Amino acid sequence: MNLKNLKSLFTNNGCKKIYVKTLAPNDNSKNQVYFGGNFEILNILPLSEITTEEAGDWNKERFKAKINFSWLNDDGNIFPAPKAQLILYPKYPEVRFSGFLSGCQNPPSELMTQRLADRLLFFAVTKTGTVLGYVAGPDSEIAKEFKSEPTVSEHGVFAVIELPQSANNREVLLNELLRIYQLGWITSKRLDSIGNILPCRSPNCGGYTLEAELGITPNGYSEPDFMGWEVKQFGVKKFENIKSSVITLMTPEPTDGIYRTQGTEYFIKNYGYADKMGRKDRMNFGGVHKTGVRHHLTDLEMQLVGFDQQSGKIRNTNGRIALIDKNDNEAASWSFASMLLHWNRKHNKACYVPSLSETTGDRKYKYGNNIILGTGTDFQLFLGEMAKGNIYYDPGIKMENISTKPKIKKRSQFRIKSQFLPNLYKTNEIIDITNK
Repeated sequence: MNLKNLKSLFTNNGCKKIYVKTLAPNDNSKNQVYFGGNFEILNILPLSEITTEEAGDWNKERFKAKINFSWLNDDGNIFPAPKAQLILYPKYPEVRFSGFLSGCQNPPSELMTQRLADRLLFFAVTKTGTVLGYVAGPDSEIAKEFKSEPTVSEHGVFAVIELPQSANNREVLLNELLRIYQLGWITSKRLDSIGNILPCRSPNCGGYTLEAELGITPNGYSEPDFMGWEVKQFGVKKFENIKSSVITLMTPEPTDGIYRTQGTEYFIKNYGYADKMGRKDRMNFGGVHKTGVRHHLTDLEMQLVGFDQQSGKIRNTNGRIALIDKNDNEAASWSFASMLLHWNRKHNKACYVPSLSETTGDRKYKYGNNIILGTGTDFQLFLGEMAKGNIYYDPGIKMENISTKPKIKKRSQFRIKSQFLPNLYKTNEIIDITNK
């Protein structure tokens, strides 16, 4: 195996980048392989599930994340490693790679069981979400070639090789947004699951219209929208005021609490309130819920259970974002494991696009030229902003026809003012797409 052949193997499997870790002696099957001192690696690896291992002792608390991992051998054959997983230790924090030899028919045991410095671990993500790995010895041909590899950048503890077939996704996105900006006013629309254009008449059609222009069809996957970028539209009154708007970051449904165990109807009847506009036979559940503040309408307080604000670390892997009532009942909650899985993968590269709306007559939208880009995030940054009250829960849940046949609309929104977006990302840019 040489570097050229390895690049070809990865390219042929739809990979766009190769990540390379120079292994220390402790990076082996017994001690696990160190993947970084934060959860940043989760931004690039597709995870199928995150589970918790609550130990009652912060020193032993950990998350486990399943990945679909396979080894490449020198002949280019692929051998699945069914027990491969990431272990996330929130105390430090750090991530380690484990179980990568167990159950594999042809694993690189000789290299991955010994304490040998300067081995090279190569891995890349295929277009189907499989992670392919290859390991080389320190004296191998490929190791010597790698030392003189000119096109290497960094991602945490990994060197990154961009494969030549990979398009400049950032440039493609910005060019598309420039095209959309130049269109001016666009009639409100949305795409269905197979790409048909449909009219859109609801107040949140600004996002749907932008997605329709970008060719983004709705799906149930927690994956970025456009070529690895999560694209978010947010409404403004003037394009010059992009730092004073409210942005919806994500809309996950609760994973536990009375909302799940007793159902949404029971939840609304107990914690909701009569419609403030006097619409009959209707109850709402809404309002800004910030951490540590009891809401005057719902009588619920948002709490971060298992998160230490002072250190900015998760102290309990079974922790959660929770709405607590006056009797200490958990009305609704979102597990850290579920939110972690969603946030790091989907928001690693995010693009925020301002829009103006015209609601008289046919609903129309116009998209601005100053685009906010954020790259490199971590769920613990998200929790930190929640603890400060900069991210808050602002649901739009309602139940109509209560006395006859109740009809429920669910919308659990976590939102932030645009001025606080830089706190969520390692790199932040405001780009004028007309002048890039």
